[in-house]
Amino acid sequence: MVLNYLSVKDISLLSLVSKTISGRLISYICTSSGSRRLLLQDFHLPARREGTSILEHYKALGLLLKRCTLLLPTRDRLKINHFFLHSQVSCFKLSGCSSPLHCLGLQCYGVFLQILTAGWDELECHRVFNFLWELGNLARKVQTVLSSKPGSARRLELRIRLFCRGVLLSPGSPRSDSAFWLTRILKPWPMVNQARLLYIIFGPVSARDGHVVWQKMIEGPTDETSLKGLAEAIKLLYGTEAREWTADDVISLVDELSVVPQEWLMENNARLLLLSGNSICFTFLASKAVNGRAVELARLMVFMALVCEKDLYCMDWAVKMMQKVCKVFSTPWERSNFLQCLENTFAHLLMDTLQAVLAGERDEEDSSFLNLFHLVNAQANFHKEILYMAMGSSST
Repeated sequence: MVLNYLSVKDISLLSLVSKTISGRLISYICTSSGSRRLLLQDFHLPARREGTSILEHYKALGLLLKRCTLLLPTRDRLKINHFFLHSQVSCFKLSGCSSPLHCLGLQCYGVFLQILTAGWDELECHRVFNFLWELGNLARKVQTVLSSKPGSARRLELRIRLFCRGVLLSPGSPRSDSAFWLTRILKPWPMVNQARLLYIIFGPVSARDGHVVWQKMIEGPTDETSLKGLAEAIKLLYGTEAREWTADDVISLVDELSVVPQEWLMENNARLLLLSGNSICFTFLASKAVNGRAVELARLMVFMALVCEKDLYCMDWAVKMMQKVCKVFSTPWERSNFLQCLENTFAHLLMDTLQAVLAGERDEEDSSFLNLFHLVNAQANFHKEILYMAMGSSST
């Protein structure tokens, strides 16, 4: 009766009094009256104010369960949390909600787990991941998606995306935590499947129904919004927080991603690299230089210049990146060959675009003419920065 008058935060503080009190509280939480009172399930309220308050409630609930089960082994803590949460709230399950795009259930479960597992060592967090993965039979479901044709299991792709983003990669989690959970999700699979899974979780989705848009990178140039999630995930895996990933692993993953589900437009590849940051971008380009892929490298550099022009980045960034990449080549001949490929790529691309304009290939947005406009400006500004650099170094 007393507990019915206390807030979740007050009950949480009360659990610190003694082991006996803590045990009593666990018993109360697991009763039907305790569960009814503590497990708020207003996950589908449209107003943001209610959404914020229910997330705060589950943060407080996570702290309560953390304190109550503090002295128990990890396995027992997980069993109690499963009995209390997962078995009683359908919206916390992978396919439990009938309207997942308008539901805060998985986000609430995510903030609850984030608070509960904060400070746990890596071995305990491994157990949490295995527990969740087995509980939702996620290994089999992910296998189903990865072995199917992209888009043929759209609903399951959406469910996996929402579960991973809401529960394991909860917004606001420390980068080290996000890197750990993302590593656990990806590492059991071969590289080709890792890339596809990364696209499912972070790739572009339809504004209408939330399903993954598989043709987005193939059909035409895309915007930063469609690539931002993938770029942030790549940066996370490349950072110091992701200790199980080498630079070569991440570069291979980016390479594999660029053919999911088919080969991307080069402009989209270039935009992803720019959004992924200087370090990843240089490492990726340098790997092309080291492996003698001068033509491919030249095409990437040209499209990076084009993206800089379209998205209003400083063109001197592209020129400085080219200068750094030139230093990777071991012989003057290799460097000269790359620069020749670069100029040839600019010329061929300009001619192809001009030909499309002259052939009258126009759509509602007149994209052929617009592409020619951006490409001419990109080439002019790229070479202008090279001239500035050359004249500056010669005068000094």
